[in-house]
Amino acid sequence: MSDTSNTTAPPLRRLFAPVRALFVGDASAGVLLILVAAAAMLAANSPFATEYKDLFYGKLPWTPIPKLYDLHLWINDGLMAIFFFVVGLEVKRELISGSLSDPAARRLPMVAALAGMAAPALVYMAVSGGGEYTSGWAIPAATDIAFAMGVLGLLGNRVPASLRLFLLTVAIVDDIGAVMVIAVFYTPTIKMAWLVAAVVVLGIMVGLNRMKVSVFWPYILMSVVLWYCVLNTGVHATIAGVLAALTIPLHRRDGNSMLEKLEHGLAPWSAYLVVPVFGFANAGVSFAGMGPEALLDPLPIAIAAGLVVGKQVGIFTTVFIADKTGFAPRPENASWPEIWGISILCGIGFTMSLFIGGLAFPNQPMFIEEAKIGILTGSAISAVLGFVVLRLTTTHPEDECDDQGEAPSAA
Repeated sequence: MSDTSNTTAPPLRRLFAPVRALFVGDASAGVLLILVAAAAMLAANSPFATEYKDLFYGKLPWTPIPKLYDLHLWINDGLMAIFFFVVGLEVKRELISGSLSDPAARRLPMVAALAGMAAPALVYMAVSGGGEYTSGWAIPAATDIAFAMGVLGLLGNRVPASLRLFLLTVAIVDDIGAVMVIAVFYTPTIKMAWLVAAVVVLGIMVGLNRMKVSVFWPYILMSVVLWYCVLNTGVHATIAGVLAALTIPLHRRDGNSMLEKLEHGLAPWSAYLVVPVFGFANAGVSFAGMGPEALLDPLPIAIAAGLVVGKQVGIFTTVFIADKTGFAPRPENASWPEIWGISILCGIGFTMSLFIGGLAFPNQPMFIEEAKIGILTGSAISAVLGFVVLRLTTTHPEDECDDQGEAPSAA
């Protein structure tokens, strides 16, 4: 009897490859965010909607100390500091030894990212008309790394490596810009005494770096102190996460990378715990009392338009002009339709957009709910449209090799 396993395995692997791709590599974190967003939406519109809301605002009957049990506050101001700390570690590593360390290599993604932040803001202002919606201009400006890379992960190795690096770099620069926007534009008042204290603590951390202290606990301890000081300044506490991360030494005295070890240790916790918890606490939109016309209000339409239209127009146009003028070449081995698809994916703005939405309308719960609708709608359209464009325009190398990256045996 002949053995047919060798002939059936590759087709079966190709058949189930999309399913397997959901749970490995870049895709898993993005898929988790999709599931979390869906769960939050269901919870907010289920018979348990009241319990869902009360869970995060300390109104449950078994809450021992309500003011200390504002779970939403602890998540957004406390837990998300870990996310921003990881972002800071990633930014520092990329600036020193990664894709942002080479001036020539970072030129294109940096200008593309800046245009990809400015264009959505302009589209938002044009569609919303400004006025009472003005403070939300930055909501569609950021790209969600996990979500966007997750969609790319679903495409396997169809997308050129240069485009993956381009998307990652644009998202990193986006994060830097978003942090600066939060610090500058969403800080209503500053308490100078606490600001001075924060500067002193940050100076101590810089001193630890200069003295080449290569154990983690002093940095972790001072990071917590810095977070508390920044929390009381009026500047959003999560900024402390980025500042603390920038003081972590890149290398120990023995040559091992202290920063990378900390980043690798915290990144999974950030991607698979911190961001999903944040998403579940913030993505739930209650449609109770909200008629169909609310979906067409200026705020959600402006945010969705900024993400879907502004992002792709700003990034694609910048890449096209840079390439044609010789300012910076387009990503290697990438066609213009592929670059267009990547530009569309940059319109996925889940985590940072939700975060900025809460800061933009702190005392206007209806606006926050409408902002969530715009963010989720724009991100979903960008994800689906970007996936379809890339699926139709990229090559099919996986059809020519098995899932191990080797040519199938003729035997």
